[in-house]
This record gives sequence, C-alpha cells and structure tokens, in this order.
Amino acid sequence: MGTKILIVSSILTSLLLLSLLYIPTKQTHPITIFRPTKTFIVPKGQPNPYNATFAYLVSASTGDTMKLKRLMLALYHPGNYYLIHMDAGAPENEHQEIARFVSSTAVFVEVGNVWIVKKGNIVTYRGPTMLATTLHAMSMLLRTAQWDWFINLSASDYPLVTQDDLIHAFSNLPKDLNFVQHTSHLGWKMNKRGKPIIIDPGLYSVNKSEIWWVIKQRSLPSAFKLYTGSAWTILSRSFAEYCIVGWDNLPRTLLLYYTNFVSSPEGYFQTLLCNSEDFKNKTVNHDLHYITWDNPPKQHPRSLGLKDYRRMILSNRPFARKFKKNDPVLTKIDRELLRRGSRQFAYGGWCSSSEDGDKCADLQGEKYGVLRPGAGARRLRILLSKLIYTQNFSKRQCT
Repeated sequence: MGTKILIVSSILTSLLLLSLLYIPTKQTHPITIFRPTKTFIVPKGQPNPYNATFAYLVSASTGDTMKLKRLMLALYHPGNYYLIHMDAGAPENEHQEIARFVSSTAVFVEVGNVWIVKKGNIVTYRGPTMLATTLHAMSMLLRTAQWDWFINLSASDYPLVTQDDLIHAFSNLPKDLNFVQHTSHLGWKMNKRGKPIIIDPGLYSVNKSEIWWVIKQRSLPSAFKLYTGSAWTILSRSFAEYCIVGWDNLPRTLLLYYTNFVSSPEGYFQTLLCNSEDFKNKTVNHDLHYITWDNPPKQHPRSLGLKDYRRMILSNRPFARKFKKNDPVLTKIDRELLRRGSRQFAYGGWCSSSEDGDKCADLQGEKYGVLRPGAGARRLRILLSKLIYTQNFSKRQCT
C-alpha cells in the first residue's frame, strides 16, 4: 500500500513541476480578474526614479478580507508591484470583495501595479501548496514587471516602516542579496520534518482537506544538505529567476523532494540557496520579520499586541507577524510609525502635499520618484549594517 501511495505521489509531483515551470513566450492575461485603465504612465526611456523596487505576494484565506485591505493600504507604493492570492477555498463573496476593493481604489487603477491571481490555488496547512503558490507568483511577477526583490507576506503580517523607508534603506545594497533565515541544525525538525512523508490532496483535489501521512519514513538525503528556517523571505530577482528557469537541475530536484515534505516553505528556499555555488555566499541569515514563538517547540507564532510594541521598534525590523484583525497595536503602528490615517496610505513622498500635511490619500503625479524616509529608514539601516557590513557576515552564511 505504501509503495502505491509513493508512486501516485511521484506522478502528481511531476505534474506539479511541469505546471509550475511552463512559461509561455508571450505574456497573456492570466493574472488579473479586471483590466484597469492605466492613466498614470512613467515616461518611456527614463530610468526608474527608485533605486530599489519590490514585488510582493500577499496571500489571504477565509476570513482575511478586512486584514488584507488594511495591509494593502499600509504597504502600497506606486514604485512597487503587488500580486494578491486568495485561497481557492475562500467563499466566493470574499473573492468578489477583494476584487471590488482593488478595482475601486483609484490609485491602484491609475498606476496599474496591483493584480489578483485569477485562478487561486487551494493552500493546505503544512502542505507544499503554499510553496507552489509562491513559485506561481514569482513566475507571474517575473513576466509582468521589472523589480529587484520578491517579498512574500500573509494578511496577518504588517509593516513597521513606510515603503519610502524600505526603498531608501535598500537603495545602496547589492541587488543579489537574499534575506533568508536558515540553519542546517535541524534539531526536532529532523524527525518531525525531514523523515516523514506526506501527500497534499490540495495538489489534485478541488476540495480542501488535511495532508496525508505515509506510514513509512525516509532517511535524510545524501545528494544535498538539508536546511530549515523561516517561511518568510526577501529574495533577489536573480535567485527568483533561478528558481523558475534554473540553468541546472537543482531547483527541480528539490521541488520534487519537497513536495512530500512537511511545511516545505520552511526548507525549500533555504536548501536551494545553500546548496547552490552561485547563491550560497549571497544569503543574509535573517528574515527581517519580528516574530515571537510559542516555547517549546517554536511551531506557532504568538499574536502580537500592545505589550509587544516597544520590542518591535527596538528590533529595527521592517515587518512583523502575526496580528489579529483590528488589534489596537495596528492603530498605534499606523499612527506613530506609518503616519497613516483611517482608509489612507502610509506616508510617502509620492502622495504627500503641503496642504494636507501627513494626509496620504491620492497620488501626486509630480511627486513620483520623491522619497521622504523617516525614522524607520534609520532603524532599518542600523539592522542591515549589522547584518551585512560586519566581519561575521560570511560566518553566518549556510552553516
């Protein structure tokens, strides 16, 4: 019985691989469920006025619509790109609500840099479907826009700095750096992650269900070294291209392996980076997220609240997770860190005007390219300098 299950799993894995890595030579329109009229156009031939640009995958599931809308307003910047993925298992009215939100937000329509995945994937807890969704988003964003770094967030994340702060802090960094928390010391994950074999029904079923556990376990691999870490990453464009159209077979080999791995997003990118000669020395051992975990064994993050606010700031990190819907600490972050009013965007040079002070509700076309970084940029630069420009940087890579 175990052998038959493994054979079926291998066939499904092969189909998954082919569906993920097939990229048409001509861009069609699989991404959006609406076609906004783009009235704001950057003049052709002119260089991008922002020295660092980001492509975001923002994932949401059932019950996340309010959190997602709030996050998008806090996270938005006309120089970046945003792809929203709504779990296929979410109710149809929630899909429609997000579509209405995006298509009715004037700045999103004017700039045309916010998209929704038309056909969402079923995402199974601890299954490889989240990894499949991330790779799917990477391939879409690579074909759609020019950007420097890919960031994956969920609706339970929230920024601790403005996008002007983030762009300013990253402007002078090498564009090939990847921010991925990783370790080869598996600890309890050796027996709970590395050896079990699972099958995710979300790969072949239209109905959402739990992962299946195969009775027989496997030994640790000898063809490559396993690494584990955080599922939340900031990846360079060059590494994203390697993941999707890699020039050697390692990305595909590992994708096949991790299809039957528990919580594969916590290991795939770490193992791929650290087993690649081209990328293992371009990896910063940090996920740039503020997260506090249950203890033991650090499997589930705690929900953050007002008592965590000071520690979040002192961490100098640009993102934090996870937050409950409309938690009071989010209002405090909006007011004190993002300078964001109700139903407005986080403060930035692109939308500020002398008449409205801190109000940031509409695009000021003549301000496109203007940055107004604040204290968040200074805090983040302190953290980045500590991570990158120290003698310990190379010692913490892929160890």
